[in-house]
Amino acid sequence: MSVAGAGVSARRISSPRTVLAVAVLGTFMAFVDATIVNIAVPNIAHDFSASRLTSVSWVLNAYNIVFAAFLVGGGQLADLLGRRRVFSFALVAFTLASALCALAPSLNLLVAARVIQAAGAAMLVPSSLAIVLEAHQARERMHAVALWSAVAALAAGIGPPLGGLLITASDWRLVFLVNVPVGIVAFVLAQRILVESRAPGRRRMPDLIGGAVLALAIASLVLAVVKGQEWGWGDVRIVAAFAVALLLGVYFTLRAARHRAPVVDLSLLRIRAFALSNGVTVVMAGGFYAYTLCNVLFLTEVWRYSILAAGLALTPGPIMAMAVAGPASRLVGRIGHRAVVVPGALIWSGGMLYFAETLGVRANFLGAWLPGMVILGIGAGLSFPTLSGAAVGSVPGPRFAVATSLNSVARQLGAAIGVAILIAILGNPGPSDALHAFQHGWLFAGACFLAGSIACLGLVVSTPVDAQPLGEAEASRSPGPTALEAHGSAPKLASLEESGGEHALVETQSVAEFLRQAHVFAGPPVEMLERIAELADDV
Repeated sequence: MSVAGAGVSARRISSPRTVLAVAVLGTFMAFVDATIVNIAVPNIAHDFSASRLTSVSWVLNAYNIVFAAFLVGGGQLADLLGRRRVFSFALVAFTLASALCALAPSLNLLVAARVIQAAGAAMLVPSSLAIVLEAHQARERMHAVALWSAVAALAAGIGPPLGGLLITASDWRLVFLVNVPVGIVAFVLAQRILVESRAPGRRRMPDLIGGAVLALAIASLVLAVVKGQEWGWGDVRIVAAFAVALLLGVYFTLRAARHRAPVVDLSLLRIRAFALSNGVTVVMAGGFYAYTLCNVLFLTEVWRYSILAAGLALTPGPIMAMAVAGPASRLVGRIGHRAVVVPGALIWSGGMLYFAETLGVRANFLGAWLPGMVILGIGAGLSFPTLSGAAVGSVPGPRFAVATSLNSVARQLGAAIGVAILIAILGNPGPSDALHAFQHGWLFAGACFLAGSIACLGLVVSTPVDAQPLGEAEASRSPGPTALEAHGSAPKLASLEESGGEHALVETQSVAEFLRQAHVFAGPPVEMLERIAELADDV
């Protein structure tokens, strides 16, 4: 009884807002690290002077690839073993890996530490969201998820300026070292505040082997793209890398179709709006992450900005995007997703064309750079959140968590591929060719958003027939197929006329009388049943 009482007490002390704050503190590091390292790339390349940009780019790509490959599996693992347990373990792994990144004596060890860090992030993010959903009542969950997502967007937005401050104060190693005290504080708070929970019903071990296959397939593709210009596109190593990526991709697809807890739930791809939204997310995320790195390198290599100045110069875009995202979400409710995301993507594409045509070798922040960042911020604020909303809103309510995770996977896949293509585009230009190379990088990023806007002309998001509000069990369930989903669609119920229901006599019952018919309530006295009935909600 004392253990049960302690659990009840812990739940009462840990208010939903407190749980949200602790969960967000943990994931804040993961989302910051997705963008903060971009600003550190020039310093890392300078520190490891023998390394080419194609090699340094793996500091970014290793994180994006592993994060994408194990994100869904991390959520399934949390549902299986316990959300707080996996969240705490992920905090330890992420924090230790951050310390290893800060102490890495070579580029290879830095990339290896980033792999461990990404694996921790892949468990940290979905377990954090599951903890938030579990702590809130059904009617409050959408608001809690919105706050959680807002903090994630803020973390990604402040990454470059925060990285600039830290690098200016010391060097690039501080970018990773700052995670250590934050991780320790988050771990202590998690042990004191969070309550353990698991997904209800039958739980299965996630397909971690499938995640590894996906990671190897993406890594092989990225290797071929990054090294193509350096080794030669006809080189046997490049051809072999493309072939390995193709074969592993086919095997992964076949494995996902057969596994009971796949990394990618292929059944969701039968929903046209979901498949289209995530496909466009891959393309547009490739352009977005490519442009982010392109801007950092342009500001530091061509305009000769300091790391701090470059980080601050990147800030107006995220600020404008956050300001636009709120009104855009309300606009979607009136005119639909397509009418918002298509103009947003076109505006963003226009901003990239503006950069390519306007920016020169002489620094001009107010006259050229700032207007472009405002245009890009407006486009990003209209397109990216709306596209994510279309992906999640096109699936049935009980599969909200799966849809959210897969959309994050699509975004990270796009990030890895986009950075790889940008590195191939930039190559290793001399001082006279640098501006021309960056212009090609901006045009590539703009083309990604232009292609996305054209594809989204066919985006039609309709509320699923079986969509419903998130219930207590539904919102925290394992992101895998239910029993009905695993064995096909549910049998069709007989109509009222076929069942003879129109002839049945319906006897009026009180809630207490209704409860007494259930075996679990057969024993308690009437007074207790009436008390329970007062606490019940009509359905």
